[in-house]
Amino acid sequence: MARKYFGTDGVRGRVGQFPITPDFVMHLGYSAGRVLVGNELASGRHKAGERPAVLIGKDTRISGYMLEAALEAGFSAAGVDVCLVGPMPTPAVAYLTRALRLQAGVVISASHNPYYDNGIKFFSAHGTKLDDEVEARIEAGIDQPLVCVDSADLGRARRIDDAAGRYIEFCKSTFPNDLDLRGLKIVVDCAHGAAYHIASHVFHELGAEVIAIGAEPNGLNINQSVGATAPAALSRAVVAHQADLGIALDGDADRVMMVDAGGTVYDGDQLLLAVVRSRLRQAPVAGVVGTLMTNLAFEHALAKLQIPFARAGVGDRYVLEMLRDKGWLFGGENSGHILCLDRHSTGDGIVSALQVLCALREEGGDLAALLGQLTLYPQLLINVPLVKGFAWKDHPLIGGVLRQVELSLEGEGRVLLRASGTEPLLRVMVEGRDAQKVSAAAEKLAAAVREAVSS
Repeated sequence: MARKYFGTDGVRGRVGQFPITPDFVMHLGYSAGRVLVGNELASGRHKAGERPAVLIGKDTRISGYMLEAALEAGFSAAGVDVCLVGPMPTPAVAYLTRALRLQAGVVISASHNPYYDNGIKFFSAHGTKLDDEVEARIEAGIDQPLVCVDSADLGRARRIDDAAGRYIEFCKSTFPNDLDLRGLKIVVDCAHGAAYHIASHVFHELGAEVIAIGAEPNGLNINQSVGATAPAALSRAVVAHQADLGIALDGDADRVMMVDAGGTVYDGDQLLLAVVRSRLRQAPVAGVVGTLMTNLAFEHALAKLQIPFARAGVGDRYVLEMLRDKGWLFGGENSGHILCLDRHSTGDGIVSALQVLCALREEGGDLAALLGQLTLYPQLLINVPLVKGFAWKDHPLIGGVLRQVELSLEGEGRVLLRASGTEPLLRVMVEGRDAQKVSAAAEKLAAAVREAVSS
């Protein structure tokens, strides 16, 4: 689908610059509301005059106040009721939308991006990302005039005060009743984001001693040198507090990285393998979905376990789509998005961490012993800024150097060029068994891209 406004994870951009402006976001809410009203009437779930309802959550960015108000106005003008939960992890919005039988969930967040970015993403009534067809209908209505419904039909807003408690209990329910976390000292890094008032409670209530970092948001510090995209802070804290392990979430808490007692960081591929191996002890695993960025060592490890593997496009929505198509339950990205569809309808950093801890409790030992079984191949990712509209796929310099790099790896590696779905960047990734070859190849290809863009 050719997208005008929606990227791989909703609408995202710099606050104050189109499309992340109050005017656009109000129109976005209005259009989404009209689509929802139409869907409800067509399905027969609601009669004319009855209002559907949506849930709106956000992360801790200062711009969330402004965008929340704009969304609320748009939905109300369309005749849709709004339930507000304030700062709340993205997966919590997915869960609460489903649990409260609402028609959609909306998250105001730019995930792992800096505070000056923000975005809007939607969940269906089932707690899953919206289908492309629904997003296309919403996009088509954004540029249409905003025509307010009659005053008697305007949507109303209310705040759900117990949302955090409901979600904490849900997270705990994904951990086996006969296990606990007693005796573990865990450092939890909330990235000054949406889980700052939630994550520590989950692990503490399951018995762990919890030390929280990155849990003092001020509207401007989300993801700043903390969280899943900057795990060095967690590594230092784990070592300093002599903790058993550490858990790092990102700004909207749908990603997770973990750290062992020695400060070693483990990524999404390693965590997903631990979960899959744990599930394999209980029942056969039909297959696992990764992405184009998934480490080749992960694929080889699954082959040894005789578990089928498939690669989707980069982005958890594409992993989920492939899981649905194949009827599989487990997938994820090395960035820390992990999908366990036997536990949740979407990627959830807290729930994923709990599944790893479950595997740890079942096997005994420590995190290093559990996750060190997968030795990742060297993989280097370089982000090169792009000029909007630059035709990098057809550029002769980039194509020529790409062929040279692929030959230099001698069949023992992978090269991937892809444009970011959320930022004006070209991601240059090279992976292989030989770290020196990988580094040289990635630098050579990135230099060619920079030269092509500058010319």
